[in-house]
Amino acid sequence: MDLNLQGKHALVCGASAGIGQAAAIELAALGATVTVLARRAEALDATLKQLAAEHGQQHTALVADLDRPDELPARLADFKPIHILVNNAGGPPGGAVHNATTAEFESGFRRHLLANQTLVQTLLPGMRQAGYGRIINIISTSVKEPIAGLGVSNTIRWAVAGWAKTLARELAPAGITVNNVLPGYTATGRLDSLFAARAAKTGATATQIAEQTRAGVPMGRFATPGEIAAAIAFLASPAAAYITGINLPVDGGRLNSL
Repeated sequence: MDLNLQGKHALVCGASAGIGQAAAIELAALGATVTVLARRAEALDATLKQLAAEHGQQHTALVADLDRPDELPARLADFKPIHILVNNAGGPPGGAVHNATTAEFESGFRRHLLANQTLVQTLLPGMRQAGYGRIINIISTSVKEPIAGLGVSNTIRWAVAGWAKTLARELAPAGITVNNVLPGYTATGRLDSLFAARAAKTGATATQIAEQTRAGVPMGRFATPGEIAAAIAFLASPAAAYITGINLPVDGGRLNSL
């Protein structure tokens, strides 16, 4: 199986921690040169040091805010062509959808769909010229089964999934693939914050909520960021050249739907 990413350049969004950081490390392990993107320079520096120590390639950092998609093209103007794009950003805050404000929807739409669209339009010429393109969106199992208490996120993730499916059909003739990875419950700071918010509303402890949630996963545990990253790296590789337009759950068997 050809997993070799030597000579490929990857842009990984949200790479300062969690799934994004793990994806950057996994892609570098397969030989890619990685540009890591996040809002905090100091956190990106830590990721760069880890990449250099473990894999040695000349990786780079881009400090940028996905909440400001209009600024992204100019920030990327001086970078070498990018062959692999990992769209990954923190999810919208939790809460019932009927209580959500229009500002919350607009914020989620801008950070996820508009940022994704802007990055694709910026990077697509380089992918076409290189004859190699992989667009991988990190979204959520909520595109198959909505998650209670994540009303805005459920809505925005569905929008991204529909956008990606449409884009996959449009770009397939060029050999550029577009796929979505759907993480299940993953041991990250995002999951901890959701448990803490739920605990504040219900009176249960965050530990109790975590135990209840874990009990609903057939494998009996949460994913590690590295396990999600392995799926991302495979879809980025030459081996996945004929896979496009899919939603790939990495959820320990939690989803009941096909």
